[in-house]
Amino acid sequence: MPAFIFDLDGTLIDTSYAHVMAWQQSLDEVDIPVDGWRIHRRIGMSGGLLLHALSDELSCKISPDLARRLQERHGEIFRESPCVGRPLRGAIKLLRKLRELEIPYGIATSGTRPGIKPSLDALQIDDSVIVVEGKSIKHPKPEPDELERCRQRLNVPAEECFVVGDAIWDLLAASRAKMFSIGLLSGGYPARELFDAGAHRVFCDPTELHDSLYQLGLCP
Repeated sequence: MPAFIFDLDGTLIDTSYAHVMAWQQSLDEVDIPVDGWRIHRRIGMSGGLLLHALSDELSCKISPDLARRLQERHGEIFRESPCVGRPLRGAIKLLRKLRELEIPYGIATSGTRPGIKPSLDALQIDDSVIVVEGKSIKHPKPEPDELERCRQRLNVPAEECFVVGDAIWDLLAASRAKMFSIGLLSGGYPARELFDAGAHRVFCDPTELHDSLYQLGLCP
């Protein structure tokens, strides 16, 4: 029995750029100016990894205490964004189709509750759906731990898992977990980078994936 493991932000919910703006504002408030593109290329990482990568790239010191405060402030700003809780085109339709086909699916995200709750609610994801949050995993993406935890709870072998993500970190994690990976352009990464990160197929958004399920041998 095949199963799907979805990333959340940028894959099912239109929040990638809201995260960029929230990180940029929180960093500006402590006099660490960062161009948006540098942040965007790391969306999909955990907050701790993102800040560590930026501090190395910009040669600025971000202490553990400052990193904690920045993550809290990012969450506050993000929750005020009008993008929170706005599904990407076709996301709800895709999840509904998987339920109709009795194909199990789960969510593996670097985000955590309560921050991801509006997104889960907007997607009509209830407690029956497995959701693996970043805070429950020691090693976040691009390590495969989130995907492995989700796969174990879905009780399916790795070779039957379709991992769907919009960032290179999702696809690198899928490759390390030896799972079939599907990239979506909805997070802003170009197709070439998604393929280079290990994507077996790339689609524009959840609507195109929904319409292409037959290409994966999942729809009559």
